[in-house]
Amino acid sequence: MDSKELEIIQKATEIFMQYGIKSVNMDDIARHLGISKKTLYKYVSDKKELVQKGMNMHCCAEDEFISSIEKKGLNAIDENFEIMKFLSSMLKTLHPSIMFDMEKYHPEIWKEMKESRKEMTYGVVKRNLEKGKHEGLYREDLDPTLIATLYINSIDAIFNFKNNPQIELSILDQYLEVFRYHIRGIASSKGVEYLIKKVNEQKNNN
Repeated sequence: MDSKELEIIQKATEIFMQYGIKSVNMDDIARHLGISKKTLYKYVSDKKELVQKGMNMHCCAEDEFISSIEKKGLNAIDENFEIMKFLSSMLKTLHPSIMFDMEKYHPEIWKEMKESRKEMTYGVVKRNLEKGKHEGLYREDLDPTLIATLYINSIDAIFNFKNNPQIELSILDQYLEVFRYHIRGIASSKGVEYLIKKVNEQKNNN
């Protein structure tokens, strides 16, 4: 992928994230990018390919950022909070319809993306659980494989729109609630003590 194509895919993905997918057509993309449709079609054959390349790029960027957090050498709770802050900032800027648009109009891409995110999240959560057990911040008796699976299922439920019509919270608020539920459930007494201290420090800083 050359630098021009990279720039086009990057900016087009930002437009999808801001306005949704269904409401934006190729004319809108070209106009927003300040290029001709001919130039746009030089790099993608249609909107579906643009969405596919954009989502792949988005997932790769997400993977790289989370990997950079894991390499910082933080304790398990601090690492969890750093990842939570990153994902929260991403969800905060996400157009409310983008997930629905993906599922309805690009189901193959949506399915591929969901499977990719589940696999990545499972690995990150399981490694974090194992680290937390080793550090004594998480319960000694927890099963990383089971807890990681339960966490994945909880996150998956947030994006299962058909099963949650009664939930009025935004995706971001649902994610934060799942995160709080998760961290409280896995923390040891030492971890809870550290968690309370961390939360209080954040409140004071804000």
